[in-house]
Amino acid sequence: MGIEVREVAPDRAVATMPVAGNTQPHGLLHGGASGVLVETVGSLAAQEHAGAGRRAVGIELSVTHHRSASEGVVTGTATAVHRGGTLATYEVTVEDASGRRVATGRLTCMLLDARA
Repeated sequence: MGIEVREVAPDRAVATMPVAGNTQPHGLLHGGASGVLVETVGSLAAQEHAGAGRRAVGIELSVTHHRSASEGVVTGTATAVHRGGTLATYEVTVEDASGRRVATGRLTCMLLDARA
């Protein structure tokens, strides 16, 4: 899908994805591609928060696709809204090059010991 990671930290992750190649018949970014970007940036931040010796599992994801982008790249930004000992939740926004919201999502996952 051409996703390029720009930033990864426990509280925030940012990645971009080209619209070209991720489109439906009319050359517009489809909701499935937006969903993949939402899951990718949320998972990156969660795994960074989990750190060495733990892993992010049991992902629950909800995505709302608001509009299609037709060119350039879209940027997904995940921001932590809750990071507890065994649970992390991230709000994710996907925007097109002009800053218009393409999709929003929420990713929640459990953070478990890697040996579990």
